[in-house]
Amino acid sequence: MVRETHVHGETLYVCEFCGLLYKEKYWAQRCEAYCKEHNACSLDIMQHAVHIKAGDKKPPKALALFSGGLDSMLAIKVVMDQGVEVEAVHFMNPFSAHNENLVKEFCEEVGIKLHQVALGQELLDIVVKPKHGYGSQLNPCIDCRILTLRKAKDLAEKIGADFLVTGEVLDERPFSQRRETMLLIEKEAGLEGKILRPLSAKLLPETTAEKQNLIDRKKLLAIRGRRRLPQLRLAEKLRIKRYLNPSGGCLLTDPRFAERLKEHLAHEEKLTMTDVALLRLGRHFRIKNVKVIVGRNKEENEKILSISGQNGNFVQMEVTDYMGPVTLLLGKPDFETVQKAAAITVRYSDAPSGIPVRVRYATAKGERVIKVQAASDDELRQFSIQKSAASKRTIGHR
Repeated sequence: MVRETHVHGETLYVCEFCGLLYKEKYWAQRCEAYCKEHNACSLDIMQHAVHIKAGDKKPPKALALFSGGLDSMLAIKVVMDQGVEVEAVHFMNPFSAHNENLVKEFCEEVGIKLHQVALGQELLDIVVKPKHGYGSQLNPCIDCRILTLRKAKDLAEKIGADFLVTGEVLDERPFSQRRETMLLIEKEAGLEGKILRPLSAKLLPETTAEKQNLIDRKKLLAIRGRRRLPQLRLAEKLRIKRYLNPSGGCLLTDPRFAERLKEHLAHEEKLTMTDVALLRLGRHFRIKNVKVIVGRNKEENEKILSISGQNGNFVQMEVTDYMGPVTLLLGKPDFETVQKAAAITVRYSDAPSGIPVRVRYATAKGERVIKVQAASDDELRQFSIQKSAASKRTIGHR
């Protein structure tokens, strides 16, 4: 049967017997019929063939979505081993726990170009209200995937890529990597048939790249499920030694972080980049309607100070005479709230318990020093943001 292929963006037809290329399907069919009957080519038919000079045929090009995890590393290597030119795109988002340096190192090691794309407020808006709901925590994986694929589609068109590649494995993630969900994501991203998933390709519908023989389906894989043994064996075979732990790549799947985020949305109903930066830091308390964030170490103190310096609406406090945390108050605290937040600050400092301690707090209007004693265990439990503090905002899961 005559096969369709693409050379330099032009659609051509291939005689499966002799391999000659034709612009018109009719002549490819005539050539194939003659070759089949006579086991030789017809000179009259051959004159209609397209003659490609040696070295003229450019390799197919793919854009790979590269998270930095092992699966996407394997997918890139499997496709490259078929002679496909690959460029990678890595989406940076404020919830990522991946090692960005490892992403760059891998791309340099295998010799591919890396594009880095930052996801900002549009991702945060999805987190607040995802069309397709959440996974096990506050992870809107389906909507997030649609967003990244749409952006990858735009980039692929700019660089002239023939298809996209991902490291997705069928049924590895119960929410976003089921067969029907993968196909839904493709459709909503406007990429039906354009996404090659090399690790599970034999278990999924044939993609356009396979149909056009840009990639050999026989050399692709049929990995399925959550067991990592097939990937680990393949990594050994492909000599991939450094890769990230498969768990913990996204903070939205972390129960503790998700709990903080739920509590935040229950009170704020919106999310900004500053909010996310603060959600990643410190110990969190809620006194009345005011969020209190207490730094846990020097690094967090410095980050809190930096964020506070960029926003004059925050109240900042710290113990004056002892080593201790930097504390940030978000909201409009009354004096009682300031006193309680100061007591929590003292509790996590090196100040002795049971005596009044000086705490300096600064607002947009200036600085003031008050004296308070360290908060008790009961007060810490009362104001700490815990799982028992059920969210006032109903959050649906799928």
